[in-house]
Amino acid sequence: MAQDELLIALKKRFLAHLDRHPGIVWDDVEARITQHEHALPVLTVMEATGGEPDVVDRDEATGALLFFDCSPESPQGRRNTCYDSEGELARNKKGVYPAGNALDQAREIGIELLDEEAYRFLQTRGSFDQKTSSWLKTPEKIRKLGGALFADRRYEHVFVYHNSAPSFYSSRGFRGLLRV
Repeated sequence: MAQDELLIALKKRFLAHLDRHPGIVWDDVEARITQHEHALPVLTVMEATGGEPDVVDRDEATGALLFFDCSPESPQGRRNTCYDSEGELARNKKGVYPAGNALDQAREIGIELLDEEAYRFLQTRGSFDQKTSSWLKTPEKIRKLGGALFADRRYEHVFVYHNSAPSFYSSRGFRGLLRV
């Protein structure tokens, strides 16, 4: 997708979902994107993998705009992943091959994996993951014990669960956040 096409898509999404970003205006968003050269390439990949990035907040301390994956379901191009490389390696040793892992893919894209707090905040901006689930950045204490967190929205409630890090499912992916 060309940069102009991406900016048009982002603006269209921004205007269609004004409730996601109260107090933020498109001209400010476009200015921040164009001033930060890392933003367009990362937003392009977020878009290409089905994330439908949109602004959902502003970091008051830094002024950065926070773009979250706002696709209704976990991004299609980022599903079927284990939590991390250790989990992926454990599956590969068994001859079962996931489509990579959430932590490495997020790092390659240039986004942060949502943690529980960010995921719950996103859910205040809409209803996401009503049929899918998304891996969450997992506290080290849980990860050291072999677990990883994921979340979804069912029955108008956000649920946070645990699974083993090598687990992967066609309906589980991951959402990210980009600070611009």
